[in-house]
Amino acid sequence: MKSLLQLIILLLTLSVTGQNTYLHCGQLIDTKSGTILTERTIIVSGSKIIAIENGYISPKASDDSVIDLKSKTVMPGLIDMHVHIEGETSPTRYLDVFTKNEADVAFTSVEIANRTLMAGFTTVRDLGGSGVNVALRNAIAQGKVSGPRIFTAEKAISTTGGHADPTNGRKKSLMGNPGPMEGVINGVEDARQAVRQRYKNGADLIKITATGGVLSVAKNGQNAQFTQEEVDEIVKIAREYGMVVAAHAHGKEGMKRAIKAGVQTIEHGSFMDKEAATLMKQYGAYLVPTLSAGRYVEKKAKIPNYYPPVILPKIESTMLVLDETLEMVLREGVPIAFGTDAGVFPHGENAKEFAYMVEVGWSPMFSIQSATITNAKLLDMENELGQLKEGFIADIVAVDSDPTKNIATMENVTFVMKEGKVYKQ
Repeated sequence: MKSLLQLIILLLTLSVTGQNTYLHCGQLIDTKSGTILTERTIIVSGSKIIAIENGYISPKASDDSVIDLKSKTVMPGLIDMHVHIEGETSPTRYLDVFTKNEADVAFTSVEIANRTLMAGFTTVRDLGGSGVNVALRNAIAQGKVSGPRIFTAEKAISTTGGHADPTNGRKKSLMGNPGPMEGVINGVEDARQAVRQRYKNGADLIKITATGGVLSVAKNGQNAQFTQEEVDEIVKIAREYGMVVAAHAHGKEGMKRAIKAGVQTIEHGSFMDKEAATLMKQYGAYLVPTLSAGRYVEKKAKIPNYYPPVILPKIESTMLVLDETLEMVLREGVPIAFGTDAGVFPHGENAKEFAYMVEVGWSPMFSIQSATITNAKLLDMENELGQLKEGFIADIVAVDSDPTKNIATMENVTFVMKEGKVYKQ
């Protein structure tokens, strides 16, 4: 009786929603159960999935369309929790800030956004840029340009001389004294103001640089860069404004302070120890490993003058410990979210992260779940994204073969639908 009632509701829905799209899927990944289903039809109406049926269902109306994905493996649109969509790596990257105007950055970001979408990433979290990615987020949401759904931290919050201090490495006459308006703080009051300024500027979340970084023009890549009181205040105010906090962190002490303060994610985690891993499980924080960034930076460091000299020792010391850290993370069962740090390497190559995760020891299905159902939960969209399910947003991608048997297939997404609109077929 219940199944008959569901069928009647489905037929009534199909009759009133106008043109629908039927996707005939040879294989379909159920990200919630971690299983692969065969011979399913996804029915899309407008921006939503309205049904998933067994077998290959024929359209109910003459103006309905069919997309043949019988030879493909179909899954939800992918979610990358760590990108920098306003630019990407190049030998001139450290000079670009002096030569490019905001308009140049904006046009570049539009091309990057489209490239990211074509790679199958229908949602991204931008963890540090400028007002450009706020405007880009809005333009994409309004349908003015194509790209992934963006959640942006706008400008990352740093301390003076810290990893996201925009004037690091400049001569004194160009350093100035950036403050909370520019996302640079010293003290609890500054921290409070900087968070509120990000909110005012249109940020969806807050990103802090809890420790030094590898690619900033500064000597130390590991030191803690906020006091416990400062990071506590940042998380507290962010929560009051309905935002979570992501923390860039390589070194142990800054990482631990950020976890204790209640950040949602630790980005990178290169020098994490067992104590930090235990704290992450205790506080429910997730690690975003960004393996792609490390692999790419290690390769480019061998090219003379690709990076400033001050950066090279930091790359070397980080890569020396990374494998050991990842073994510990895997062994301890630290919660994992998928993120790449795209921009440190070329955008559009985000899916290489899947193979790197499998190399570390996570299963192919775990890596796919981390980029779908896990990330949807962290974005507070677990009832809209991350699964192929009735009532969910129709973000759907497909690859040529079974990624549980050939994870490299994730690097060649051949079909992309976002919110019911086909962008790549």
